[in-house]
Amino acid sequence: MVVEVGRREFEELVADALDSIPERLGRRMENIAVTVAQWPTARQIGPGPPGRTLLGLYEGVDLTRRSPLSYGGTMPDRITIFQGPITALARDRDHLVAMVRTTVIHEVAHHFGISDARLRELGWA
Repeated sequence: MVVEVGRREFEELVADALDSIPERLGRRMENIAVTVAQWPTARQIGPGPPGRTLLGLYEGVDLTRRSPLSYGGTMPDRITIFQGPITALARDRDHLVAMVRTTVIHEVAHHFGISDARLRELGWA
């Protein structure tokens, strides 16, 4: 079942999820842009098992690997949230909202240097 929402409404769900991040963490997010795309590109999906579903993607240098000598003057890191896969997997509106929130928090966690393995342990993968 696909939960139908327009681009603007989906972007608002992403914004709401970002707003749910505690202020003290939000203030620590540096040089990062969060965007919405309909579907991931083949490059973004990369190698991996066939049929892999990508709901979001963090691209950049996480905060734990940045230093003044190695990270000056770079383009912003990117978090992309993919509307197509999320709406295709959502069972209903409440599930859609939860999936968006989980995906946003998962990708923001990568910005803070948290691995997929640790996110699975914490229940955010």
